[in-house]
Parts: sequence; C-alpha cells; structure tokens
Amino acid sequence: MNYLITGGAGFIGSSLANYLAKEGHSVTVVDDLSMGKKENIVVDSIRFIEADVQNLSKLEKILKEKQYDYIFLLAAIASVADSVERPIETHNINFESILQTLQLASQNQRNLKRVLFTSSAAVYGDEPTLPKKEESIIRPLTPYAIDKFAAEKYTLLFNNLYGIPTSAVRFFNVYGLRQNPASVYSGVLSIISNQFKKLINQEETSFKMYGDGSQTRDFVFINDVIDALLLVAESNDSKGEVYNVGSGGYVSLNEVIEAYEKITGMKLPIEYFPAREGDIKNSYADISKLVNLGYKPKYDIQSGIREYFNALLDYM
Repeated sequence: MNYLITGGAGFIGSSLANYLAKEGHSVTVVDDLSMGKKENIVVDSIRFIEADVQNLSKLEKILKEKQYDYIFLLAAIASVADSVERPIETHNINFESILQTLQLASQNQRNLKRVLFTSSAAVYGDEPTLPKKEESIIRPLTPYAIDKFAAEKYTLLFNNLYGIPTSAVRFFNVYGLRQNPASVYSGVLSIISNQFKKLINQEETSFKMYGDGSQTRDFVFINDVIDALLLVAESNDSKGEVYNVGSGGYVSLNEVIEAYEKITGMKLPIEYFPAREGDIKNSYADISKLVNLGYKPKYDIQSGIREYFNALLDYM
C-alpha cells in the first residue's frame, strides 16, 4: 500500500511511518520540521519531503505525482498554549491547511481508501460528564480545540458530501518513544521519563506537580494508538465516523509516578504548586465505539511505561 503522512516527522506521525515502512509499505512523509525531527524517521525506505502543508503548490504537486491508498493528516501546531498566543497562525495550519488538503486530495486522488484526520480530546473542553463519549457535549476552550473540531467536521463532511472516504480520531493522552520532553507541547509522561533518566544518570532533578497529583488522565501507549489508527483507516464501517482513541481507563499522576518508581527502584523528588487555573481535573475516554470495530488495547500503564522507558534508555 501507498501511504502519505503529513506531520510524519513528529512523535505520532514518525511512529506510524516507521511501523508501516517496516511492514513493507511505501511511505511518504511531509513535514516542515518546525516541530518534528528528521531523525525520528529511522527506516531508510521512507520518502521524506520537507514542506509546509500551507504550501499549496507543493502539496498539489505531491498529490498529483503519486496515487495513495491512505492519507493520514497529523500536521498541526500541537501546543494549546501556542494556539492561545498565535490564534491566526494556528488556524491557518490546524484548519485551513486541512481543508485545502482535503480539497486537493478530492481533485487528484482516484483510488483513495481513506483520509484520516487526527483530532484531540481537547474538543470536549471542561464538559464534566465522564467518560467522554463521541456524542458528548463539545466545549472547545482554546483556538487549538476549536480548529481541531472544525477540521474534524470538515473531514467527515468530505465523506458524506463529496464521496471521499474519510474518518477522524480524537487522541487522549498518547505517550511513547520520540515524544520530546523539552517541547512546550510535550506530554507529561515524557517529562516524567526524562526526570527518571536524570536520576539514573545521578543528576539532580525534580518534578513540578501542579495540584496534589490526584488528577487523572487516560494515558494510551503509542503502539495501541498505531493499532487504532490502522483499524479505523481500514474498516469499512468507520467511514464518515469519529472515534475516541484512549485506553478506556484512567490513572492519577501519583499512580504514574509510582509506576516509574517501581520500574526504576528510584524515588522522584516532587515540588508541589497550586493547580493551574483552567486545568481539567479528570478525563478519560469511552472507547466502546472503537472496541466495536475490533480495538483491544494491549498495554496497561505498567506495561506501557516499562516498554517506553526501556526503549527510551536504549534510544537516548
């Protein structure tokens, strides 16, 4: 199969690209390296194109010169805080470029099996009902969340109105190798992993905890995410549909740190700060819709962190 992945040098995009290439598929990655890193792409057969998804002439050329079976749309400004500081630029990348890509794909791709857009649990905002269902009330609170939801709806519209097979997913808290702990949009598990790596190297470090650590999240390991992406992309029943991608459970930050301490045998010093205004206390996904497609997470928090952290030590 031929795959095109925009944002394919980022954390999730590169993980998907490397997996598909290792499985023998033809993979083309488009990334401007503003957030991703070329060294994340570790399989030599992957075709890498350095380009901004806002460059429509370049994008049109890419979509004209080759026919793809699957297109995964992962290119985005991934920082919620960044979107607050730069709402116009965020809108141009997180929404306008998605709409333009959908339009170009509809004009230049004849045999598409699926276009899959990656949205976010951020679209639910502070709606308190748990677990979060795809039909839950949407209360986007930031430019990032608004653009993700709008792009998600347009993606599904192209399936229903223009006959382009599309689907969308809403990621919860994804973690795994190649997630950059120094990034402003990094997940908390990559930051915690980095602190434990420093402890192993006998460096002084501590973790800044906002709140008492009882806040919960639905942490899902990258390997399960890749399974979910491919399942949604390949299922006929998923056309025109959106799916939560999570573990279907929740753990507190305190439990996460305890898992690391159990794995490493080390105690992480913690600095406590007041909870940040606007932070959501608890969040986790109802994944029954995805489970009905055949999804079954293989990793709990212990096994996921163990595989992630061991790979991180080898990788770094």
